[in-house]
Formats: sequence, C-alpha cells, structure tokens
Amino acid sequence: MKTEPGLHPLLVLLLAPLAGVLVTLSLAPFNLWPAGIISCALYAYLLCTCSVKEGIWRSWLFGLGMFGSGVSWVYVSINVYGGAGPLLAGFLIVLFCAGLSVLFQVSFGWFYVRFVRALPGGMLVGFPTTWVLAEWLRSWLFTGFPWLYLGYAHIDTPIAGWAPIVGVFGLSFICALTGICLFLAWRSRQAIALTTYAVIVITLWAGGAVLKPIEWVVRASEKPLKVAILQPNVPQEHKWDRAWYQPILRQLRESSEPYYGVDILVWPEAAVPNFYQRARNFLDPIARRAAANETTLFAGTPFLVEPGEGYYNSVVALGQGEGVYHKQHLVPFGEYVPLEDLLRGLIAFFDLPMSAFSSGPADQPPLRAGAYRVAPYICYEVVYPELVARSARNADLLLTISNDSWFGKSIGPLQHLQMAQMRALENGRYMIRGTNNGVSAIIDQRGQIVARSEQYVETTLTGDVEVMLGNTPFGSFGVTPVIAGCGVTLLLMVLMYLGFWRERD
Repeated sequence: MKTEPGLHPLLVLLLAPLAGVLVTLSLAPFNLWPAGIISCALYAYLLCTCSVKEGIWRSWLFGLGMFGSGVSWVYVSINVYGGAGPLLAGFLIVLFCAGLSVLFQVSFGWFYVRFVRALPGGMLVGFPTTWVLAEWLRSWLFTGFPWLYLGYAHIDTPIAGWAPIVGVFGLSFICALTGICLFLAWRSRQAIALTTYAVIVITLWAGGAVLKPIEWVVRASEKPLKVAILQPNVPQEHKWDRAWYQPILRQLRESSEPYYGVDILVWPEAAVPNFYQRARNFLDPIARRAAANETTLFAGTPFLVEPGEGYYNSVVALGQGEGVYHKQHLVPFGEYVPLEDLLRGLIAFFDLPMSAFSSGPADQPPLRAGAYRVAPYICYEVVYPELVARSARNADLLLTISNDSWFGKSIGPLQHLQMAQMRALENGRYMIRGTNNGVSAIIDQRGQIVARSEQYVETTLTGDVEVMLGNTPFGSFGVTPVIAGCGVTLLLMVLMYLGFWRERD
C-alpha cells in the first residue's frame, strides 16, 4: 500500500484504531476528555497528505477502533439476553462495528480527502465542519445511531458554557477544531502560525468559561418539587416471565407505598410487564392512591394501539397527572426488527420478547404533573438532540425512563447517563432519569448530577427538582443553526476555491 514518506503501513495499523479508541476514552465512564482532542489531532495527521484510497482505509480503521471500543457493549444484549453463543455474538458485534465504520467513518474520510482538504481552509475549518456534519448524519440516517459524539466529553470542561447556545454538535466542532489546531501547530512550528492557532483555541475555551456562569433560564418559584424514583432492579431474564409477573407487581406496589405524598413518583421503562389496558386492575387502585396524596405517578408500560394493530412502548401519567406518551424512536432489533420477514426465526436475538413495537406519532403533547408540563423520553430517545429540544421548548421538566439492564455491567449505561446530562444542559431544564437497574439520577439545568443511585441494586432515589422558565438559545432553535452554519461554511470554501482557479486561468 502506498503511503507518504515516513508513515509505515504498520504505523497506520496502530495509529488509526488507537485514534478511534481515544474518542471512547474521552467519554464516560473514563472521562479523559483531552483524549478526544488528541484523537482529532492524530486523525488529521493520518489524513493530511494521503490519497483518497488511503483515506478510506485509515478512516475505516479509525471507525473500527471507535465503535469497537465504544459500543461493543451491544454484545451483552446479543449474547446474554439474545441467546446467541459467544462466537456468533462476537461475529455479529464485529460485523456491526465494521458496518458502522463503513457507513459513517469511511464516508467522512472519503468526503474530507476527496473534496474538502484541498479547499481554502480545508484542514483548519474543513476538518471540524465535516466532522460535525458526519455526526449529524449519524443522528438520522437509517433512524440514526447518535452515540459517541466528541462533544459529550465536555459536559464539565470550560467549553460546556457553549452548550446552551450550540449544543453537543457545537462542542464537537470546538473539540475537533482544537485538535486540528494542535496538529497544524505541530506541523508548522512557525511563530505566526503558532500564534494564530493559539488565539483560536484560547478564544473558544476562554469564551466557554465566560459563558458558563450565565443563567439562560430562571427558577419559576422558590419551592422545589419532591421526586422519588423507584429502581426495582428486576433481572432482565425475569421481566417477561409469567411466573414473575405477580412478584413484580407486588414489588412495585410495596416499594411505592412510602412515597405517596411526593410531587412526582417515577417507575422505569416497562416497569409493568403487561399492556396498560390489561393491567388496569393493578394500576387503577394505585392511581387513586396517588391522586388522594396529590402525587403524579409516571409509569412505563406497553400500550395497545387497537386490537390487532400493534402496541407502543409508553409512559402513562397517573394520579395527579394525566396523559400518555408513546415512544417515537425505536431501538433496531430490540424494539423492532428491520427486514423482519427475512430475519425473524434465524436466531433467538431476532425474536426477543416485545420486539415488535410500533412508533408513536410525532409532536405528542407533554404529560402533566399537576400544573406542570413534563416532556418524556423513553430510553434511546434521550440521545437525539433535536427530538429533545423540540419537546423541551414547551415543557417545565424533562423525564427519561429506561431499562439499561440490556447493557449489562458495561460502559453503556454510563454513556447513556452522560447524554442525558447534555440534554439537560442544552435545554436549561431539570432532567429526571428513572431506570430499572441504574443509573437513576436527578440532573439540574446545568447538566450536573444532584442525586444518583447505585447500579444493580433495588433502591428508591429521592430528591428535589426545580421548574425553570425561559429557553436557552439551543432550546429555541435546536441543531439547525450549527448544521446550517457548517453547510454554509463548506459552500463558501468551495466558492473561494472556484474563484481562486478562475483568477489563475
């Protein structure tokens, strides 16, 4: 394979996957945030003078390192709960990560090397711009897989001050731009260039630090709401076992009894392992008990659409609350099976319990908790920045319920929690997070965890949440300004390039 002088193919085999792994190390639970910046610097080095073919190969290796280290926890779902043996599960994970790398990272490398790198400012501005557009592509293509964004690593760094304005994509841009500045400074080593890159980085990071104390939203009242989050820790293998149905209901009823009187009581995703309509004998008395104590209960439960027309993954508001929310973004294979006619029956993983949900309609109204509006998100949905921003604009509180038991004892639940923190910070709202086995948490409007549970234990987390008024700039406009800005930037670079060649002609 042809490479530029001094870059041996074996070095490429080492550096490209390592650069991808560094992205994962920058995120929860490792939280080595400089690793993401170093990753961008290494990646830019690998792509700086290579051919298009080499760029494709190196980008695939980068993606393999990033996805292989960052989302290989899917193995737990396939092997432990999907019934696939270790060899088959391992093969499917390799196929999954390799496919993600081809679909997303190779497309980035090809586009950047083939079209962007040679443009005016193609490396300095083009690299972070293209990176953000590639992350955005991952948020919606084939229903999306919005995981492992660079910006999530910076929930606690100075540039977090930018998040209420530009969101996670904006933080990814700053992170990638910082990395490319480090690489270009190392390559140039000229005083003017070093000064320029230093000014860019210092301006962005100091700007974030200046913005961080700004209160974009205000408290609605001095009296917080009391919240209790039930974490039942039901083993996944028992969740849909009929022999465990009554013990699960008994646990929910008995564990909730001491907390009637709080403002909001939360049960996690699919806490009731039965359709809402078929569990009314259990739920109606609990709803009356909650209402008598002015408590709103948010309960995760499947919900029948119409007889013979499918079912939703839902959260219902009972007691002092009202409304039903049906999950819109479903997890492939876990909640629906793509190419169902071909895949059903091949292996047990394609026949998981409750894996034929229907998608809920868009623009559902918020749930109510007494006088307050609550925007709900079920599991996977909280990782979609635009979805959360759209419904958070008309909400007083954010609520996400999940069953992270599917992830097992892996890094998946902690990555999931970090993304929920970012949604709270972006939108300036408290986030209540209820899970089956952790981490359940209360997150404030700055994305900081004010209370959290231990993992893998049965417990009830209690704490206070505050209602916030007003919207952050990101909450008002979502991802559109950043994505449009990246698109316009690339267009201007193309026009400058064409104008340069016209002048030479």
